[in-house]
Amino acid sequence: MPNDSRRISLLLGLLFGLTGMGSASAAIAVPLLGADLEVSTGAATWTITVYILALAVTTATYGRLADLIGIRIPLVIGISLMTAGALIAAFAPTFDVLLVARLIQGAGAAAVPTLGVVAVSARYDGEIRGLALGRLAAMAAAVTSLGPLAGGLVEAGFGWRAVLALPVLALLVVPFIWKALTAEGTGAALDIFGAVLVALTAAGAVLLIQSPSTGAVIAVTGAVLLLTGIPAVTFWTRRRPDGFLPLDVVRNQTVVRSALSAASLPAAWFASLIAMPAVLLDHGWEPYQVGLLLLPSVALSVVLPRIAGAVIAAFGPVRAIGIAAAVASVAMLICALGAELANPTLLALSLLVVCAAFGIGQPALGAAVGAAVDDHVRGVALGIATLVFMTGGSIGSAVVGGLSEFVDESGSLIVLAVLPLLSLLVLAPEMRRAAAAAREAGTPGKIKEVPAAEAAETSS
Repeated sequence: MPNDSRRISLLLGLLFGLTGMGSASAAIAVPLLGADLEVSTGAATWTITVYILALAVTTATYGRLADLIGIRIPLVIGISLMTAGALIAAFAPTFDVLLVARLIQGAGAAAVPTLGVVAVSARYDGEIRGLALGRLAAMAAAVTSLGPLAGGLVEAGFGWRAVLALPVLALLVVPFIWKALTAEGTGAALDIFGAVLVALTAAGAVLLIQSPSTGAVIAVTGAVLLLTGIPAVTFWTRRRPDGFLPLDVVRNQTVVRSALSAASLPAAWFASLIAMPAVLLDHGWEPYQVGLLLLPSVALSVVLPRIAGAVIAAFGPVRAIGIAAAVASVAMLICALGAELANPTLLALSLLVVCAAFGIGQPALGAAVGAAVDDHVRGVALGIATLVFMTGGSIGSAVVGGLSEFVDESGSLIVLAVLPLLSLLVLAPEMRRAAAAAREAGTPGKIKEVPAAEAAETSS
């Protein structure tokens, strides 16, 4: 087994964080670009939503491509698209062009979270894999947390357009991880039609959620995509059991329930990143001051790998996701109170708490999914899990933007506080199964990894 796990996981986490910076730094620019391009703040949040949405709905495609042709080519394609989208966004003459650029940028950025987890899962095993996933998530969270500060400083010197170009820095990381990326796959064909169906269905859900701030046309479009997409995806998956959504993956309850529950974590994360700058900028803060307020979250991210590794080792990945969801709910309530009082201390504390939840939940999801499926579908399973996970992020930003016409930030954050609690209900059967497995193994605190065959049998 290679002994370079620390270096590779940190570099992949840096790459992951730079893609996250595409939304975290842009959150600072939302009120500024809205005024410049003559759109409301609610409409301007679409620049965050479409980025995360594109990232979410294309992420499983990269996972499948990694299974088929290896990691290197998909990663090059993704980073090329991300760079092109960032540059177009920086020079966009109109809001419509900006949205298209952000879609391109997000579609490219989707390669990084998926392929980063796949690369770590394929290269390392056992405890080393868990530690590597923890380091990756922590570095990603730290760099993403720096996004508002970086965005504020860049905006002060060069304007909001330069902020949108920051993800171009990802190009500098690729040469240092190149040798760790596999260049071989199975050579099978990609189910393009299945990928499109999944993407359109996920897009419909997010469009419907944000439609209150954009009108009836978006609402109807989202509803049609969602209501037609769900049965279409179900039919196509049954017809093509080895297609884009392999049947043995979507029937695996560990994968499905873990991903659905963990999706509440990026929803809370991205909602905080949008709500906090909006509240503070409305009360006279400068963008760089908002960024400085988030520095404690960066410091926490440095020690999160050990915390996440200890939690996953003690409780198992599934119950670690449940713990993270409960923490995220508390974070949203703190953030809602901070937004209502315009209290910077509470707002900073809430992001600190949600950072901890994200830093524990993301590697726990990777560990849970990686242990529950066979090697030949691990890439697509992690891709599907990441699709659901990151769609949660777009839902978080969509709730804040969509409800902005009716309630203030605190009201939307209270709504989002309910999502993690609901996710615990979804995860409850898996948590009970994990606890039973621990008792059977005679290790009450620790959860053994469940073989893929057993997980699939449990799910059916």
